[in-house]
Amino acid sequence: MAQETVATSDLFDRVLQAPAVQCLVRRAEKGGVLSCYGTAQPALAFVTVLLARIFRTRPVVVVVDNPKTQETVHDDIETWLRLCEKEARLASPHQANSSPAQLESPWISRLLFFPPWDVLPHEDRLPHADVISDRLQTLVRLSDYAHAALADGTSSTAPIVVTSVSALMQLTFAPAYLLANTRRLTQGDTVNPLDLVEWLEARGYEPEARVTQKCDVSLRGGIVDCWPVTSPWPVRLEFFGDELESLRYFDPVTQLSREKIASVVLPPGGELGLLKRAMAHKAGLPSRPHMPTHIVQDEECSGANDIVAPILDYLPAGAIVLVWEPEQVALCADEYTAQIPAGDRLHSTWADLQTQMHRRRLTILEITETDETTPQCSGPDTHTEGASDQRTFVNLQLQNLEPYRPLCDRAPEPRIAEAQRREFFNQLARWLRQGYFLHVFCTNDGERQRFCELWTEYGLDQMPPRSAGFDIPPTTCAPGAVSGLNLHEGGLSAGFLCEAARVVVITDAEIFGRYKIRRPRRLKLPHAAAGSVLDIDFTELEEGDLVVHVQHGIGRYLGLKPLPITTGPVGRDSHGQAAGIECLVIEYASAVPGGEPPKLYVPVTEAHLVSKYIGAGRARPPLSVLGGKRWARTKAAAARAVRDIAAELLAIQAVRESQPGHAFAPDTPWQREFESSFIYEETPDQARAIEETKADMEKPKPMDRLICGDAGFGKTEVAIRAAFKAVMDGKQVAVLVPTTVLAQQHYNTFRERMAAWPVRIELLSRFRTRTQQQRIIRDLAAGAVDIVIGTHRLLQDDIEFKDLGLVVIDEEQRFGVLHKEKLKMMRRLVDVLTLTATPIPRTLYLALCGARDMSIIQTPPQDRLPVETIVCQYDERIVRDAIQRELNRGGQVFYLHNRVMTIQTVAQKLRELVPHARIVVAHGQLPSDELEDVMTQFVNGTADVLLSTTIIESGLDIPNANTIIIDRADRFGLSDLYQLRGRVGRYKHQAYAYLLLPKHARLLTDVRKRISAIKQYSTLGCGFKVAMRDLEIRGAGNLLGREQSGHITAIGFDLYCKLLKQSIAALKGQQEQPQPQVEVKLDFLVWGADVAAPAQHHTMQRPRSAAIGAVIPQSYIADPVQRIEIYRRIAQATKPAELQQLEAELRDRFGPVPQQVRLLLDIAGLKLLAAARGIASIEVKADKLMLKRQGDYITFGGRFPRLTRKTPAARLNEIKTLVQTVCPQNRIEPGEETPKDKRSPGESLGANAT
Repeated sequence: MAQETVATSDLFDRVLQAPAVQCLVRRAEKGGVLSCYGTAQPALAFVTVLLARIFRTRPVVVVVDNPKTQETVHDDIETWLRLCEKEARLASPHQANSSPAQLESPWISRLLFFPPWDVLPHEDRLPHADVISDRLQTLVRLSDYAHAALADGTSSTAPIVVTSVSALMQLTFAPAYLLANTRRLTQGDTVNPLDLVEWLEARGYEPEARVTQKCDVSLRGGIVDCWPVTSPWPVRLEFFGDELESLRYFDPVTQLSREKIASVVLPPGGELGLLKRAMAHKAGLPSRPHMPTHIVQDEECSGANDIVAPILDYLPAGAIVLVWEPEQVALCADEYTAQIPAGDRLHSTWADLQTQMHRRRLTILEITETDETTPQCSGPDTHTEGASDQRTFVNLQLQNLEPYRPLCDRAPEPRIAEAQRREFFNQLARWLRQGYFLHVFCTNDGERQRFCELWTEYGLDQMPPRSAGFDIPPTTCAPGAVSGLNLHEGGLSAGFLCEAARVVVITDAEIFGRYKIRRPRRLKLPHAAAGSVLDIDFTELEEGDLVVHVQHGIGRYLGLKPLPITTGPVGRDSHGQAAGIECLVIEYASAVPGGEPPKLYVPVTEAHLVSKYIGAGRARPPLSVLGGKRWARTKAAAARAVRDIAAELLAIQAVRESQPGHAFAPDTPWQREFESSFIYEETPDQARAIEETKADMEKPKPMDRLICGDAGFGKTEVAIRAAFKAVMDGKQVAVLVPTTVLAQQHYNTFRERMAAWPVRIELLSRFRTRTQQQRIIRDLAAGAVDIVIGTHRLLQDDIEFKDLGLVVIDEEQRFGVLHKEKLKMMRRLVDVLTLTATPIPRTLYLALCGARDMSIIQTPPQDRLPVETIVCQYDERIVRDAIQRELNRGGQVFYLHNRVMTIQTVAQKLRELVPHARIVVAHGQLPSDELEDVMTQFVNGTADVLLSTTIIESGLDIPNANTIIIDRADRFGLSDLYQLRGRVGRYKHQAYAYLLLPKHARLLTDVRKRISAIKQYSTLGCGFKVAMRDLEIRGAGNLLGREQSGHITAIGFDLYCKLLKQSIAALKGQQEQPQPQVEVKLDFLVWGADVAAPAQHHTMQRPRSAAIGAVIPQSYIADPVQRIEIYRRIAQATKPAELQQLEAELRDRFGPVPQQVRLLLDIAGLKLLAAARGIASIEVKADKLMLKRQGDYITFGGRFPRLTRKTPAARLNEIKTLVQTVCPQNRIEPGEETPKDKRSPGESLGANAT
């Protein structure tokens, strides 16, 4: 353990001993302006942390030219700070034994990220909530630091801020104004909840029924839920009167409380919008929307200049500002200034900011990589007199490693890559012999193990290097380890060399020759929304939709309505509301021609019997007649047909399972190393899909598994691990993709991912010459190629494999009929893994019905945001602004125009709209070399806009491209639009998809539905729902033949699938008895039931007093969607523990549970108790308890038991006791005989009992 501390401290101390660095430190102590050159960008983060270690009480601000560089520098600084944190833990024994949860890192907490607004200066739009969150987090922390310093007279540990020049130019809240509009609450404070909510709403918080996003606020009785923009979790404030009784975080997905907290900071719920309104009010202009009175009153006490200020106003004198590449920063500032409209008061200029830095006596360090005109100085201070200041120049001599390890734009040939890596390892050995100290950074333990293997494999030393920051056995870090070579855990963008200090920092980019580095995401939220995509919630129903009720047939949904349950005077609950139960109202066809259509009132507790109607075509079916026999006959006919198709499906499956296949060996050590080298954290769904796939591969039958997941959710990693497992077993792998461009991308991804292992990967597409193709085909037949990636070229007759073991198919629906026939032949022989984001109906159908193995990846990666979809008519201003906004944040743009003949005309128009954008054109008719060159330019970031046809549709993964503009979106199908939109939003930024429609054109009904659906399904993980919606728009079609389509039309796709599942289960011998449905009729409680019309429904009324409702009062849960959700969860509970858990959740989320809800839960518990004992009916009439089982009443001693308790809760407990007494432990299933010897003592059965 001591070696780790020495390794970490030694790194900083050695660099600090370099004369140039000492010069930098001395000049930084004096203040003023210092120009540092000879500093590679990867070393910028190191210099920042070095200064932060020395000047711990002085804030350090890093200013770069664009947001992309800002993120890279931020992530590098975070890695260095984690190294400092480990050093601090190892130096303090009591901290070393603390868990990470117990220990708040003083180093990581120093780092702040201040991004620019992701809107243009002239736009009337607001930045994304996460952008505002980062900005306000920075402002609040800087404000806290300043006030802490004033309070105790000493400076605490100062923050480190990473920002860009555009963010610096955007004015924000003045420090005094932010302080006046920020509130801090602690336990025991006296606050009126209603006043608090009004205060929050006045400062930008949005009132919502359920808090799921930042800046939401909700009031439910004495509970206030809110999500401050600076908080990682939403906060639940519980009041007892006006006293704040408790504060706790809660999960926005489950809405359940997490850990308690001592206090919470409530900053404004926005920034740009509030600033605009405040400035408009000061100028005497009408604010839009209406200006909150609280803000108006605050402003009248201050001048306009006190409202906005640059972030520099938060910095004390002596703060250190590092400006990376000042010339490039000034150029970017000029470009941004040109976009600011005249008279704007929310932006400053770079020149003004520089003047303020001097006036506030900030220390300015201008850092550049190279500067030939700068005087050469690397030791003593050299002063050059300027007009107004003394400027010091110093050469830090922090070089990049490009001369020693060149990284190309494209992956080199395998032999070249191996030769380059071997030469670099030899260079490492030479450095060690020359007395250099090497610090190698591996992103995880898998990379560390592989590095040690390569070190030994190349014969450089018999012992592995010394490891710091890894949880490994002490013997690995024995004194005999290589001296001067240390391994650290963490990811850096690239390495650098400091010759003066004889220190070299190396990263995985140089070790494994990764030509393209994808940085791990900067995690802000420790959770991600993950709802089930298989359950399409009935709350998504819209009025007018066709629905299917299992018992009554096809009807039209009319919405939710409360149904009174008394025909006499309406009962009232304790809150004075009309007693009743909410019902789904469904309209059916009238039995009499021209008669009034009857309505079915389905209690929300039985909503699981209702599903949305999806037919086999576009025609709408006739409504069923309520109470008629036709629906029962139709359902029975469909059930008979379903049995036949179920037998056919099982026969197909049986043939596949009976075929002999290769059983792959269990995971090897290399497999585990390879998997642990994944630089991202697997989502739970992704991990499950990987395990299911590998388990299938280890079975002695051919695998046929479908991986369904949204774009960017990690399907490719599942395929990569399966391919690696196959190669480890000596088998070959074929990866089949629909387009040449996607084949090239997968080739790059596989090569990069497997760069550290001796796996030969080849590409077979038109990007390869005929000679190259012939060589690859020859090597495939000889077994010299492990993995081949290609288009349909792989399916041609001249392709032969020596030992093919796995076929990966990406987006199978993109292949033609003849190709699919060949794929069908492959499935009988080898393992097949299919990847898809929007499964075609047949694939979806077979998977849902259990005839095909499927894994669903529905959890988005952390920090992933849904794509904002904008539907509008074509407008040049919209196109220009969309491109400019993306370029401002250092991103790239897809522009889709699916007409090759006119694509160059569109390119010329785009060049006129955005002259400074670098635009490239790609389409399928380009020569292969030219197309490959264009795609390489875009992937590597040397082009800003890719104007292309739909060759980008499938699977293209460019994280830096976060805007897509689709011209003539009306010409695309729903799954096509979904795939195209999936090209963006694959990183942590807010992504935008513009669907441009022609002006003055009337859209067909199906087109309108498609456009509406793609806009509706904009949340993460909606691929399954898109497929279902596509099914609904186009109909289920000829899924299994024309005959079956008729049955699908008659009963609906959902019910058809349910019947098919039941038939398959029955044929497999897996049929399970459904849980008995217990009917409850209690004259002392209100309990709803299905009725044909309000005047005809069954009612129960207690003669002595008004009935008490067992319902969820609107005063307890006001939001109808949440109310219905709770009803449904109560009805679907299968264990008493689930009801207890639900009651605890209600108490947590909504406050003390009222009597009506307790009764509802008690009745649900009574149903479970009765069902477990085979009781089908519980009825209480005039204090008599009548239990029915097997169609007969149960009597006790020849009589019905009588209830003696008076209150409803006591009566329910009494009924439970009697049920347990009458039916002690025996459970009678429906349809089972009731032997006399199973009856309880005193029990008798009588059909005519009264």
